[in-house]
Amino acid sequence: MSKAALEPPHRTRVDLPQDTLVAIGLILNERLADVLDLERQAKQAHWNVRGARFQPLHQLFDAVAALAVGWADDLAERAVQLGCVAEGTLQAVSARSELPVCPLNVNSADEWLHVIAEALAFCANAARADIKEAAAADDDITADLLTRITGEADKQLWFVEAHLDQS
Repeated sequence: MSKAALEPPHRTRVDLPQDTLVAIGLILNERLADVLDLERQAKQAHWNVRGARFQPLHQLFDAVAALAVGWADDLAERAVQLGCVAEGTLQAVSARSELPVCPLNVNSADEWLHVIAEALAFCANAARADIKEAAAADDDITADLLTRITGEADKQLWFVEAHLDQS
């Protein structure tokens, strides 16, 4: 690996070691790709959900999308604060996101709920795993950001899963 690959492209006075800046920048861009993909998946569900529960699910999926946009902004801005580049283009997100592929259409509202539940769970669980890595690198700011996103994603997952409870 070249020396350039081990250094953030922008100078910063943030007093974390260079290797930490690079590692945390990579984590932030991974989570950025996932939440931007989540936003697109939630909008796909928002636009295409049908059936008797259309209105509440249409609003629920729109709320998930709006939260994902906010998370993306926070993740991208933290990456830039650390001297890294925020990689939020469609091409970067497509190459980097690890979310399950979203169908263009499904046959039922419950299928859309499952799609969004899986995407939300993936985002929350990936961020949860990265909290420990950020904390171990003494980047409490990123750990706090990931903790907040995880808590909000868990809450949204609860809202989505509540619509699947048939008991």
